[in-house]
Amino acid sequence: MSMENDNNVNENSVEDIVSRYRPQLEKIVPYLRWLKDNASNQDISHSYSSSDLKSMPFPVYDSNLLAFVKACQSTDLLDRNYVYVYSRNHLNSPKDEISFIQDAQISNIDDLAGILSKYILTGMTKGTVWGEGVRNGVLYMVVEKMDELVRFWGHEDTKPLA
Repeated sequence: MSMENDNNVNENSVEDIVSRYRPQLEKIVPYLRWLKDNASNQDISHSYSSSDLKSMPFPVYDSNLLAFVKACQSTDLLDRNYVYVYSRNHLNSPKDEISFIQDAQISNIDDLAGILSKYILTGMTKGTVWGEGVRNGVLYMVVEKMDELVRFWGHEDTKPLA
């Protein structure tokens, strides 16, 4: 992850984690309501193909989903080494991811970013992954948990940003 400590706090202390993650999360937290409202929604992405065209079908996405993905890409949260998060934590299915997210603490926030990374980065080459992440609730849960942890440990009002 390219987020760097500004040397005012101890590296990987709670204060350091909160100060690094808060500005990044502010870019994606506005999509929490949409992610929650669209869990289990089958219409957020579908394949477009025409019988008139002799071409391969391609995915068509909800504009809010694309805006969320673009917002994630504009953060420093994405880590191409997310596969290590999955192997280290024995995450093999959305059920494993959800269980890990529910039990995560502030010390696990880099691993939560790894789960987000998997969905966003894999979705760039495999069209169905973004929609799956919304439908199975993992994208909502991981962003919500990260926001909750940063707000709690940052001693902010417990009211969510979204």
